[in-house]
Amino acid sequence: MTFEEMDKEYVLHTYNRNYINFKRGENAALFSEDGKDFIDFTSGIGVVSVGHGNGRVADAIYNQAQNITHVSNLFLIEPQAKLAKKIVELSGFDMAVFFGNSGAEANEGAIKIARKYGQNRFKNKRYKVLTLEYSFHGRTITTLKATGQESFHQNAFSPYPEGFSYKNQIKDIYSAIDDETIGVMLELVQGEGGVQAFDKKEIKELAAFLQKNDLLLIIDEVQTGVFRSGEFLACKLYDIEPDIITLAKGLAGGVPIGAVMTKHKDIFTYGDHGSTFGGNFLSTRAGLEVLDILENYHKDGSLKKGIDYFDDKLQQSAKKHPDLFLGKTGLGLMRGLQCKDSGTLSKIIKAAFDNGVLVLKAGRNTVRFLPPLTISKDEINEGFARFEKALDTLK
Repeated sequence: MTFEEMDKEYVLHTYNRNYINFKRGENAALFSEDGKDFIDFTSGIGVVSVGHGNGRVADAIYNQAQNITHVSNLFLIEPQAKLAKKIVELSGFDMAVFFGNSGAEANEGAIKIARKYGQNRFKNKRYKVLTLEYSFHGRTITTLKATGQESFHQNAFSPYPEGFSYKNQIKDIYSAIDDETIGVMLELVQGEGGVQAFDKKEIKELAAFLQKNDLLLIIDEVQTGVFRSGEFLACKLYDIEPDIITLAKGLAGGVPIGAVMTKHKDIFTYGDHGSTFGGNFLSTRAGLEVLDILENYHKDGSLKKGIDYFDDKLQQSAKKHPDLFLGKTGLGLMRGLQCKDSGTLSKIIKAAFDNGVLVLKAGRNTVRFLPPLTISKDEINEGFARFEKALDTLK
């Protein structure tokens, strides 16, 4: 039985897989079982932030696993306390952190914080959360409902929890707030929605309005966080201070982790929330190593140089192929090339794969780029050379 046959027989069919078997990785390069090499402009959908096969992260995981991987949250977990402190320090906000295992769990935690705040702060409980069209907040029943895309709200999984609605644009949020609304949850750059960054002025005005009315601003930084935007949090680029922030993806370089942080540090009491695996020794030790690597990478200017160089290459592709692209989108190393139609997008992703470079789909017509933050100049050059070759095959 081949591995493909094994997968099809024993794994639930929730992914339309490409049946290539990767065996090894080196930073932004992946090598398959059959000897092919690929430049990875996806980093596991923004997860492998410090690259594949990172020696420092591997050593940290190995050394931790030799001692303790898990004891439960009934006991002190030293790397968890250290990682929470590091996250708060890097954020610059006076907050406290809860650890889970994924972005969806982090967003579930954010929603629970918001609802308890709505009960504690107001005479008549507020519980409704507004989100935006084309947003994506997770795959659990609750975070699916919070996701502003009807295509995700399949009738098979209904009924969904009440208390969520989404609006087309930031300006539509104000009139949608009623006496049961507790806050707004949004991504500053919509990943699944087409790598679209929101206008800074609009976001700042919304943040000020919500603060004035004692309503919560929840920022989903599951994809934009951990230096993906060029700063530790995209919030810093927008000059806002949210009430609640969620993180996941790149935080532990591939080890499952999620985190929700809030300025309402005393909102939960014993038993209000929990996670068996969340914040265990293994994931938080990996997270500490990842943040140490990326903090230094940011401080010495290497991250900015990589972002600028990648952006230049992306701009060159957009200008060279006006027949294929409408322009580039996103910020930091969360980028997109907007195609003229969805059919072109599908062809580009396949052609890119055939030519040894991995890219992603976002929204209806955007090629998404989420390379490792440590991607080298040579890897960028090689990746775009292969990408250009793929585009040439479509003409």
